Amino acid sequence: MAISHWPKEERPREKLLLKGASALSDSELLAIFLRTGLPGITAIDLARNLLDEFGGIGPLLSADQDLFCAGKGLGPAKYTQLHACRELTTRYLKEELTDKPVFTKPSHVRDYLAIQLRDLKREVFVVLLLDTRHQLLYYREMFQGTIDATSVHPREIVRLALLKDAAAVIVAHNHPSGVAEPSLADIAITQKIKAALELMQIRLLDHFIIGRGQVTSLADTGRM
Repeated sequence: MAISHWPKEERPREKLLLKGASALSDSELLAIFLRTGLPGITAIDLARNLLDEFGGIGPLLSADQDLFCAGKGLGPAKYTQLHACRELTTRYLKEELTDKPVFTKPSHVRDYLAIQLRDLKREVFVVLLLDTRHQLLYYREMFQGTIDATSVHPREIVRLALLKDAAAVIVAHNHPSGVAEPSLADIAITQKIKAALELMQIRLLDHFIIGRGQVTSLADTGRM
């Protein structure tokens, strides 16, 4: 049955207007983006098939152009539209962090970092520098590779923080495995960074571990 024949409250667009975007499933949101299905397949069924084929919304969003365009019902136009939407979301979250104290809305920090890091195939360590009001001054990718004492250098973080006159720092890195559980090496390097920053009277506010669908805060878990 075509979606237009469904009860009004079950149609994705109408459901979004009635209940908000958060009430929709991944397949319903993707169906709104796709707009139409294929002969004999509704947009929602097509969306479900694509999510199954790619392994979820994250792999779909991070797929390269050739892989994305090979998906049934997709193509270059959809690729550009989807990545434009993703970039708009990233810029919105960055603007929110820049214009407001980051801990007014902690979810914005998590969301921004998740968008930046969760789908990367390599491990990346980033630093957010904050002013005295905890507004974002600077975001930088600093290290790549396995996060341990040999690859992450606290002195480089301190040097950057002093250069940008930061009052506080947040660090984060991703786990390409998708699991956001901090390792012993993660905890150890966090403590070294915190101690190095404290010597310069700069606070380390948090270390976020970014997984595929989860973000762990070391501050929240008491492992700083």
